[in-house]
Amino acid sequence: MAVPKKKTSKARRDKRRATHAISAPRVQVCPNCRQPKLAHRMCPNCKTYRGREVEPLRIQAP
Repeated sequence: MAVPKKKTSKARRDKRRATHAISAPRVQVCPNCRQPKLAHRMCPNCKTYRGREVEPLRIQAP
């Protein structure tokens, strides 16, 4: 079984974990209704995407 030869230092361990932080989602403003929405998704308020009305899916996509 593989066993480390030396103890991993706190600095090396913490440098590896520095990228594990959770960030808040990027929110943009809908150009149609000025409500916040996620990028590259239809607006949940006015149901538009890139200036066109979009009908949401009736079932969840897999």
